[in-house]
Amino acid sequence: MILIVTSKRDLTSDFIVLELQRKGLAYLRLNTEELPKGTFSCQPGSREGWHFDLEGGSFDLSDVKAAYFRRPGAPEPLAEIEEAEQAYTGLEWQAALQSLYWAVGDRWLNAPHAIALAEDKIRQLTVARRLGFLIPETLIGNSPTAAAAFVAERNVVGKPLRNAVVKGQCTDRVVFTSRVHINGQTDPLAIRACPLILQQEIKKQYDVRVTVVGDQVFAVTIDSQGHPETEVDWRKTSTPDLAHSVYALPFEIARKCVDMTHSMGLRFGALDFVLDPDGKLWFLEINPNGQWAWIETRTGHPIAAAIVTELEQIANEKATAGDLAKA
Repeated sequence: MILIVTSKRDLTSDFIVLELQRKGLAYLRLNTEELPKGTFSCQPGSREGWHFDLEGGSFDLSDVKAAYFRRPGAPEPLAEIEEAEQAYTGLEWQAALQSLYWAVGDRWLNAPHAIALAEDKIRQLTVARRLGFLIPETLIGNSPTAAAAFVAERNVVGKPLRNAVVKGQCTDRVVFTSRVHINGQTDPLAIRACPLILQQEIKKQYDVRVTVVGDQVFAVTIDSQGHPETEVDWRKTSTPDLAHSVYALPFEIARKCVDMTHSMGLRFGALDFVLDPDGKLWFLEINPNGQWAWIETRTGHPIAAAIVTELEQIANEKATAGDLAKA
């Protein structure tokens, strides 16, 4: 059985479910918000000792041959429980989930702990430079003096080191990549408040998204330069029709994309690049659990099929390893 760990609202997992159904593969979709509606029992030290009875089906941990960690939601405590205890019970269910994530072991497409480690932007840029990618000149930190000197020598954009959402009392605000200007009127606190990433702005021909699944590579260009609001960050748009085109990634770059994904302990990665007017590709970042369904819809890249094939390969690898251990 293939386990999908996600949430009710994750449309991307729908693509995986359809592909699993098309291939007739056994699966269970675990929407983690609904976990408290079921029951769970565990005998530590035994894979056979883990059992879940859920509204969507039942499974033992020993049934799980491969697993896909997508977008799990916070467990929602039962409404019958006193409000004062709801936060407590939610955290206890979250603890049980963390134990499940650990117990699945090496059967993940991308293990949750590997995803968390791979989200480190400084590590990403260090690994990318070691692999030979072109990287914009970069400064990371919160020093107003260093930032002013860096901005004075080049056109610069700024972006978050980790969190792209500012939580508000009424609404949340997304922090997009934006051009940065520093002068005598700049409040030093705006820089000292927390570390940020400053990078040389690379003139764009296109944005490029590269999706790696195992050893397969799917690349697209995103025509972000036709609208002023998307010149710096193509996600910052109310225009939903940015042109996407299949892109023939140079073999050497494709190989490096696979190498980087694997070197981060991942089987899946979504890498972002800038294609400059001279045809050079500049690495920006890798998202270890990035969205991809919209790419399949717009371009026909068979990413869902590739992910399911990779999950089948994981299941086969573990089955083979188990047979060898018994021999």
